[in-house]
Amino acid sequence: MADLSVDLAGIPLRNPILTASGTFGYGQEYADLVPLDALGGIMVKGVSPFPSHGNPTPRTAEVFGGMLNAIGLQNPGLDAFIESPDYLPFLRQQDTQVFVNIWGKTVQDYVEVAERLDEEREGIAALEVNISCPNIKAGGIAFGTNLEMAAKVVSAVRDATTLPVVTKLSPNVSNIGDFARCVVDAGTDVVSLINTIPGMAIDVETRRPVLANITGGLSGPAIKPVAVRMVYEARRAVDVPIIGMGGIQCARDAVEFFLAGADAVAVGTAIFTNPGCLLEIIAGVDAYLDEHGCTSVRELVGAVIV
Repeated sequence: MADLSVDLAGIPLRNPILTASGTFGYGQEYADLVPLDALGGIMVKGVSPFPSHGNPTPRTAEVFGGMLNAIGLQNPGLDAFIESPDYLPFLRQQDTQVFVNIWGKTVQDYVEVAERLDEEREGIAALEVNISCPNIKAGGIAFGTNLEMAAKVVSAVRDATTLPVVTKLSPNVSNIGDFARCVVDAGTDVVSLINTIPGMAIDVETRRPVLANITGGLSGPAIKPVAVRMVYEARRAVDVPIIGMGGIQCARDAVEFFLAGADAVAVGTAIFTNPGCLLEIIAGVDAYLDEHGCTSVRELVGAVIV
């Protein structure tokens, strides 16, 4: 058996397979299906300072090669996340690394969540900052599509916490390397990418959008080539650890991301149809390493031959 352990900016992972935020709830929802202590870590569903009911339904739709979602970052809010036994208290009992995804509508929202979670840091490995959210003070422009705004929110979170900071990059930019460098310069310890890609589906019988929100985020196998390319470009731009995600369904998909430059990967949409894929991917990566004479998964990182 090869060594599957990974160090992400001081965060030790037993293996490089994580769950992507928004696809695994807060862990408890899947605990009867997947042994949480077998995973490298869990990226929980996004937490904001305020409760959010999300968007109206329908807010998910299957499309060729994946799915569209417009959940709207539904979550119980910061107070409930900290105090309710279904959230942070449950996660603290698990033998796995917990990454808390945070979001807001203003920079101060991010700061508020980061400060509170820094005080409640027991059981939290890191904060993952979702910068794909719209900044309501800048006309709804997403933090992650403007270099100045991206730097501002990451810098503010960095100043508000001593926890490691992971920044989840938006794919909706012309040069992902610029944004990777930007958030690293602003103080992020780890970069994760990619978030979903905006898409739309129309019911040709009713001639109406399939989603109540009209548009949603595309995820699943269809976006994997885009994600692999962006991880490759981010690796060429920065030296910090990278978590790659986007369309991973099997071990060979995960290996692609490692070769492109990811130190770890996060699995998302595939969990909906097969929660057991997480264990299958871990076992498959181990088998790949044995078959190719590798003693550690770290030997694959950035090893693509170009």
